[in-house]
Amino acid sequence: MTDSSALDPEDRKIVTLARSARARNGVPEGAAVRDETGRTYVAGTVALDSLKLSALQTAVAMAVASGATSLEAAAVVTEAETVSAQDRAAVRDLGGPGTPVLVAGPDGTVRTTVTAG
Repeated sequence: MTDSSALDPEDRKIVTLARSARARNGVPEGAAVRDETGRTYVAGTVALDSLKLSALQTAVAMAVASGATSLEAAAVVTEAETVSAQDRAAVRDLGGPGTPVLVAGPDGTVRTTVTAG
């Protein structure tokens, strides 16, 4: 586990935003990404009959739709221990293989950081 107070303030911000999205929308996951200009994009899980996206995939899609050309970091708040290969691929597509993905529990405590690799 990582002490969230030891995080860089910008990383702590995206964890907080992801946690808020999860709680506010009552969805299984919340995610936030930060683009190359410092703008953030926040999303929750999308579970429609015709469309299924994880929170992280949705946040990346929102960044792309808003004109982002790269990502600095991503965060996901989830019950899961890590992020799926599909989630890492979405981050990698926009941010590159070295983009950090912070994985936090519902309480906002960062469990691990993986790269989009």
